[in-house]
Amino acid sequence: MDFILQPWPWYAAGPLIALTLFLYFFFGKNFGVSGNFETMCTIVGAGKFSDYFKKDWKERDYALTFVVGLVIGGLIAANFLIPDQTIDLNPKTVNDLADLGFTDAGKSYLPKELYGENVIFSLKGFLILIGSGFLIGFGTRYAGGCTSGHAITGLSSLQLPSLLATIGFFAGGLFMTWVLLPLIFG
Repeated sequence: MDFILQPWPWYAAGPLIALTLFLYFFFGKNFGVSGNFETMCTIVGAGKFSDYFKKDWKERDYALTFVVGLVIGGLIAANFLIPDQTIDLNPKTVNDLADLGFTDAGKSYLPKELYGENVIFSLKGFLILIGSGFLIGFGTRYAGGCTSGHAITGLSSLQLPSLLATIGFFAGGLFMTWVLLPLIFG
């Protein structure tokens, strides 16, 4: 189990990601998760309200299987493969987060200041979750994919829009970290 529980080196994980992408391309499929948002909307009947969702969702059933596998794999990993919830964060990062009010920084994957019951059911917590969900959903569709789709698949196939989107994702992450996070929690 130690082999599975430890982070894999780049020279093992990288080729496995490349092999996965090659298999997707070989079988004529697109790799990505964000397209499943519109597939799920199509399944639940959004086509009755917008022509955009009038599609045959069965053409992307392989992607839904992939997402179900991600959820099941995440549950297995979180409940059985993580022996310790602590995160090896840089001490400066822990101090910076503590200054913003994150008292358990580095002690768990889901900080109680964001995911605790008292936060989720507060007005501020609810607005943060709804706003974040909207921005992520809208942003991935507007950008034509999510960070992993552009940064892994798009860059590996040398697509200029993916390079621009990836630069935008990094710039947005820096803006969130250095400007918005201190405003929201400072």
